[in-house]
Amino acid sequence: MPGSSDGSTKAMGVLTVGGLVVVTAYTVALGSSGWLWFGWVVLGLITLGMIVTKPT
Repeated sequence: MPGSSDGSTKAMGVLTVGGLVVVTAYTVALGSSGWLWFGWVVLGLITLGMIVTKPT
């Protein structure tokens, strides 16, 4: 289906940015959690991989 991978990439980007907001808010309110930041980095790397391998 044309455009489906583009929509997936955009959704992952939104999820990654939203995750950053949530992790930052959690850190400010309750203190840092290494597992949350690790999870966000993994999510960011997956999103970056989707962007790099996006078909032209």
